[in-house]
Amino acid sequence: MKAVIYARFSSEKQNEASVEGQLRECMEYAEYNNIQVVGNYIDRAFSAKTDNRPDFQRMIKDSYKNLFDTVIVWKLDRFARNRYDSAYYKNILKKNGVRVISAKEVISQGAEGILLESLLEGYAEYYSAELSEKVKRGMTENALKAKANGVRPPFGYYVDENDHYQIDKTLEPTVKEIYTLYLGGTRVNDTAKLLNSRGVKQRGYAMNYNSVFRILTNRKYIGEYKFGDIVLPDTIPAIISKEDFDAVQRKMKVNKKAPAMHRSEDDYLLTTKLFCGKCGAMMTGVIGTSKTSAQYRYYKCNQAKQHKCDKKTVKKEWIEDLVIAEIEKLLANKDIIEELADRIYELQTAESNTTMALQTQYDEVCKKLRNIAEAIAQGIFSSETKKLLDELEEQKSNLETELYQSKIKNPVLTKEQIIYALGIYKQLDLNKQQDKQRLIDGFVNSIYLYDDYFVITFNYKSQSKTVTLEQVNNSPLTSTGSPKQAITIIGDCLFLY
Repeated sequence: MKAVIYARFSSEKQNEASVEGQLRECMEYAEYNNIQVVGNYIDRAFSAKTDNRPDFQRMIKDSYKNLFDTVIVWKLDRFARNRYDSAYYKNILKKNGVRVISAKEVISQGAEGILLESLLEGYAEYYSAELSEKVKRGMTENALKAKANGVRPPFGYYVDENDHYQIDKTLEPTVKEIYTLYLGGTRVNDTAKLLNSRGVKQRGYAMNYNSVFRILTNRKYIGEYKFGDIVLPDTIPAIISKEDFDAVQRKMKVNKKAPAMHRSEDDYLLTTKLFCGKCGAMMTGVIGTSKTSAQYRYYKCNQAKQHKCDKKTVKKEWIEDLVIAEIEKLLANKDIIEELADRIYELQTAESNTTMALQTQYDEVCKKLRNIAEAIAQGIFSSETKKLLDELEEQKSNLETELYQSKIKNPVLTKEQIIYALGIYKQLDLNKQQDKQRLIDGFVNSIYLYDDYFVITFNYKSQSKTVTLEQVNNSPLTSTGSPKQAITIIGDCLFLY
């Protein structure tokens, strides 16, 4: 894992020493969990109540460059104190493959807030769709003309002065070679290594598995333009023939069924949530190979990797399936869902009034427009009336856009909407990796794995549940030393029954 540290102090009670302390403790956390820190972002004398922080915004922009996959903060309030800003920016980072973790809070402050963030993420998609209808009409017109519309050109293309994709003749042979190598049996990782040995870069960065994979699956290379739901064949200069492209896709489909040589961090659903019960270190994904060359995937304690802990590995699918099963039990409890809805509703209404303020301004402008319309109907019309009418129409249009943008960042859901959104979790397709991840991210705060049992802490009033391995049939972790007493951990307290 590659990480950056984000540190911040406000101008109120903190000073430069606060940042040094944050950096030191974040570095200690990273070293203990075998995480490589590649950089720091620091905002001095800026409150987390606003997202207008220079280094914070620079970190968000840099997340698009795939330079790091984790942001470490001393505590979550260093990242944001506003729940909606937190949800909004964590969602951006998530889409860029970046997770936010706290060095000092295994159990996050306001556990229900994490679940609220998950719900807001889903509703943001709805509001984004509505916003698209209102503010992206011009982009749709551009798309119908096959213009780039601000989308970065893929490797091998550039955007000309008329905003159209054109072939970069210096890179075209490399694109063709990548397809030829794959059809000839060269693995994606090996192709990336070959290109790196020649100094080939994409936007200044070394080639990797993902960059080569995207080249092999991007339909722009056969001349197909796509923007949203608009698909226009044969509108971009093609580099690859349709026959070769289709042959590559067929081969990929076959290879997908073979044992994977590439492991993405995203494949391990419990990354940053699973901890060793013996030493407290994070447990992350590893691949093991048997004598018959069969591959198996596990979670392993990061201290055990350095021979500083004797915690045994745990099979990936086994522990993930057990966690999913526990979440399903929670979702089936109607009393818990009702209480969750109440808590989430109270939390969100206490935090945001931005949308309400914009709505008030919008209503006032609409009222003024109705008054002018009535005046015109009574025959009162002049150049000043026309000027005022135009100004109000422009204000209305701008406020309408701001209002929908605010709903993306600061949606206020009714209790009925929250219960409905929680119900959607029951309909997720658990055969899909992304749906499993969504379920875990929404409901699981942390998991501590011991030799004989594990403890799940949910994002629900810091509720914890203990599962002994004796309760699990055919468990690959069954131990002769299973606890004779039922053990439950809530917060810092240990209860024996």
